[in-house]
Amino acid sequence: MLRIAIATAALAAGATAGFAFEISSSSVSDGKWDKKYFADRIAGCDGGNVSPALAWKGAPAGTKSFALTLFDPDAPTGSGWWHWQVWNIPASTTGFAEGKIPEGAVQGKGDIGRPGYLGPCPPPGTGIHHYTFTIYALKTDKLDLDPMTASGAYIGYNLNGNAIAKATVVYTVPAQ
Repeated sequence: MLRIAIATAALAAGATAGFAFEISSSSVSDGKWDKKYFADRIAGCDGGNVSPALAWKGAPAGTKSFALTLFDPDAPTGSGWWHWQVWNIPASTTGFAEGKIPEGAVQGKGDIGRPGYLGPCPPPGTGIHHYTFTIYALKTDKLDLDPMTASGAYIGYNLNGNAIAKATVVYTVPAQ
């Protein structure tokens, strides 16, 4: 019985060692974001509200589309803040250029109430914020979600229910 358990553990370790679904950004780094990536006046900041470049690799077999979210769990709301949700990203996509999303992708309205990206804008006195980019490899070609009425929680429910895998990277921004 012990041999079976050891063999099973070795097989599981070997099976996951080659699977490295990852996401990163060449535009931002931990604690260092150019002003152009920060939110604009709608959120009380004076940034350019340009979405950073993102890249991912190692998507699992069977991926039919991707979705991306940007979430700040440290926003002083009691429930965090959805900065960006993008879904119906074609499976052939391996990233976004700065300020762009692929044709056919859909952007939700996030917590600001308008579709698209909303950059960081941590309120004064709220400490360091952890901006979490998550890429989801999905088992479906499309999600039929209304970008103007779907809440962050409802989008998250659909993403997690259709995810084969997900990868996350966190970049911090100190409050101003």
